[in-house]
Amino acid sequence: MAENKSLVVVSNEKNLPVVVDNSGLSAYLEQIKKFPVLSEDEEQHLINDFRKTGSLAAAQKLITSHLRLAAKIALTYKRYGLPMQDVISEANIGLMQAVKKFDPQKKVRLSTYAIWWIKAAIHDYILRSWSLVKIGTVAAQKKLFYNLGRIKAKLGIYENKELEPQVVKEIAHELVVDEKDVVEMNRRIGGDKSLNTPVSNDTEDADEQIDLLSDKNENIEAKLAGKEEAMYRRRILSESLSDLNEREQYIIKNHMLTDTPMTLDEIGAKFQISRERVRQIEQRAFEKLSTIVKEKMAADNEG
Repeated sequence: MAENKSLVVVSNEKNLPVVVDNSGLSAYLEQIKKFPVLSEDEEQHLINDFRKTGSLAAAQKLITSHLRLAAKIALTYKRYGLPMQDVISEANIGLMQAVKKFDPQKKVRLSTYAIWWIKAAIHDYILRSWSLVKIGTVAAQKKLFYNLGRIKAKLGIYENKELEPQVVKEIAHELVVDEKDVVEMNRRIGGDKSLNTPVSNDTEDADEQIDLLSDKNENIEAKLAGKEEAMYRRRILSESLSDLNEREQYIIKNHMLTDTPMTLDEIGAKFQISRERVRQIEQRAFEKLSTIVKEKMAADNEG
């Protein structure tokens, strides 16, 4: 099979149903129910056809028959504060990657294999969306994102609720992260039950409420230092944004750096480009911006 054919499938979303906005979510879920569930024999036949001949029709059937799976997983992330239509779009991209890379010799169904790719795509989108807001804590976020559920389970905590101050201290100490990051991440992933269920040990401003869980002995100097650090990060981010072109700035600001993000479809309509093209521009702009931020912070440290 020619590699370019499989890449076309993975990058092409225009033939799939899309969620126009959150109000259209029910209509989307009803629409994808119309695609039939494949039997194991039908699935195997389509996979072999795609692998041997590069049949786009076979790939399309494999993808559409699993859209319900992608949507079901995406909906577990509804409390993350991100547009659900974009989360579903990322889930579908993960599904397409699974179809492209699935080995028919594996002794599992495509759905079992696809779950990993779907979650990986969503996780990548979430971390990209969050990491620009809190420059300098990306590593801490990733550590918490992949390990908080496991540690809570180890401590016998399975409910999605506020953590006790002592528990926050214990988790922060074990992962070597800030206590406020623990509280914030616990709130963000509270809606995703799967992340609070331990799979294995290998898986990696409401200031008033958060402050109630921080160390009561925190002194005024530490608070001032925290404010200065936040101001410094905002300044670096603002300076770095100016190095992007006008379209890149608009996409980053209106999709990643706002409490009410525009959807990929809305941004695409403004620039008369597809949602997939918006996503590609955003990803490249994010990588460029991250490099600029690191260079500016390194220059400051040297100075």
